[in-house]
Amino acid sequence: MQAALELAERVSLISVSSTMKVAADADRLRREGVDVVDFGAGEPDFPTPENIKQAAIRAIAENFTKYTAAGGTPELKQAICERHRHDYGTAYSPAECIVSVGGKHVIFNLMQVLVNQGDEVVIPVPYWVTYKDVVNYAGGKCVFVETDEAGGFALTASMLEPYITGKTKLIVINSPSNPSGAVLDREEFERICHLASQRGVWLLTDECYCRFLYEGDPFSIAAMPGAKDHVLVAGSLSKTYAMTGWRIGFGLAPASIIGAINKLQSHSTSNPTSIAQKAAVEALRGPQDSVGVMLDEYRARRDFVLKRLRQIPGVTIQEPKGAFYAYPNIGAALGKNGIRTPMQFAEKLLEQAHVAVVPGEAFGTDRHVRISYAASLDELSRGLDRMHEFIAKI
Repeated sequence: MQAALELAERVSLISVSSTMKVAADADRLRREGVDVVDFGAGEPDFPTPENIKQAAIRAIAENFTKYTAAGGTPELKQAICERHRHDYGTAYSPAECIVSVGGKHVIFNLMQVLVNQGDEVVIPVPYWVTYKDVVNYAGGKCVFVETDEAGGFALTASMLEPYITGKTKLIVINSPSNPSGAVLDREEFERICHLASQRGVWLLTDECYCRFLYEGDPFSIAAMPGAKDHVLVAGSLSKTYAMTGWRIGFGLAPASIIGAINKLQSHSTSNPTSIAQKAAVEALRGPQDSVGVMLDEYRARRDFVLKRLRQIPGVTIQEPKGAFYAYPNIGAALGKNGIRTPMQFAEKLLEQAHVAVVPGEAFGTDRHVRISYAASLDELSRGLDRMHEFIAKI
């Protein structure tokens, strides 16, 4: 007799990742022979640098293919602390570092070890798709703070303060932001950090795109004096070193929190791939030239995308200050030919013009779509031509 299928209630609290769904829909059309221009994936189109690949090959040749410590090798944790210190002036030790299976895994684990049933987690809008779902899965309550599109979606301490209550456990900041490319300036970030400290609230800084800043020098709020007591860092090698498939992320936090994550991770994924960890050491300690090369190319692509989007009637766009996404407002196209929402816009754009974008609902807004410009200028030109023509016809 077959057992009754009754899924755990907590699974119903999370949704399928919208970015993964867009990627799957685009892939399905490509398998059918359709020429799809994919602006959906938040993934560098650059190859992993050769020195990093060679480090992985050496690891295989030297049989570094066994289990490691659940929270990462001592060598990699030391390399992470050294790189973070060099780039941002922080002072973390390996005991305050954990290596996980990508930056998303770090954020999931942090929510699981910190958020209790009913705890509030403050999240600025627009937000990266995963934040909401991992908070819900942990039993927390998302408290969304609307940012000002005219101000480039940049969060301020004054926007944030009214939403902090006695139930607030955590504030999530992603700067540069996915999806908007918004960047908090250092002074405003420091005000937010002070506010979190005064109110006894954890501040999670998602630094996935921290090295891709178009103006000024990258910084980490964790370098602020006294910040280590209440700041949690989630980092990733995926974007910085074009290592998305290698699945290496890291967390920096007080040793007690790292210990709790290590315990959780030991019963879930256990260690990240040993070979990828060796490659990550080389990424962090080896030449950093590739980061600047990618940033220069992203800047040129951003400028191209901004110019082309602003030529499309009814489309408005705030200039991204970092990361590699454009977040245009397509509200003027809504309400035409049965297209009422960004989701419907994205579906018809893919179906009719064969261009994949991520609808704004995934990020908490109802008049936008996200375009990843981690694609060649030729692909960007082809896709934006199609998008222009599509909008002009509806």
